[in-house]
Amino acid sequence: MSVTVFIRYQLDPFKRAQFEEYSQRWLTIIPKCGGDLIGYFMPHEGTNNIAFALITFESLAAYEAYRARLRQDAEGMANFHFAEDNKFILAEERTFLRKVVV
Repeated sequence: MSVTVFIRYQLDPFKRAQFEEYSQRWLTIIPKCGGDLIGYFMPHEGTNNIAFALITFESLAAYEAYRARLRQDAEGMANFHFAEDNKFILAEERTFLRKVVV
C-alpha cells in the first residue's frame, strides 16, 4: 500500500522567498532520493504563513529508505542546513495518508 506524506509548514511570513528557494531545491533532490514528489505549495491568498508539500512512497519501508538516502545526500543536507541557518520554518508537521480505494 502506498503512503503519501503530507507536510504542513508554518513559515516566517517575512521569509517566504527563502522558503520558496528551499522548496525549489527539493524538486530535484526528492526524486533523486526515491520520493514521488507531488509538489510544494506556497501561500497565495489568505493565510500568508502556511505552506504544504506532498510526497508519495510505495510503502512506509520505502519512506524509511528514502530518509536514509536523504541523510547521505550532500544537496539534501545542504538544504536542511540552509533552513536551519535562516530559520524561515517555524514549525513542521508530517501526516502519513493512504488513498481511499473501492
